[in-house]
Amino acid sequence: MKSIIVNMTVAAGLMVAGAAMATEMPDLAKKNSCVACHTIDKKLVGPAFMDIAKKYKGAKTYSFKGKEYPLVEGMMMKVSQGGSGNWGATVMAPSDPTGKKQDQIKELVEFVLGLAK
Repeated sequence: MKSIIVNMTVAAGLMVAGAAMATEMPDLAKKNSCVACHTIDKKLVGPAFMDIAKKYKGAKTYSFKGKEYPLVEGMMMKVSQGGSGNWGATVMAPSDPTGKKQDQIKELVEFVLGLAK
């Protein structure tokens, strides 16, 4: 009986891991060069999207440049303007200094946050 429970636990863990691995990087992330620094499931230059999702799971706000914003809005500002401090000293380059890609950045931020299930 004990081995059945262990086997079921291992199988469930593998299914969850497989689902995380099966998540593909969205085309917008490729188009906007996010993939140069981020992957879905492991640290590259910047944190893995899964780690970002876990860190902010359940959060309602995001602190950007010393001010609190609603989570998605604050994260959009961080992606757009870049910066450092949330994940160490490595600087994130601005992704939208002109402000013309806000709809794409919102979609990407919501994708990343949606990885924390």
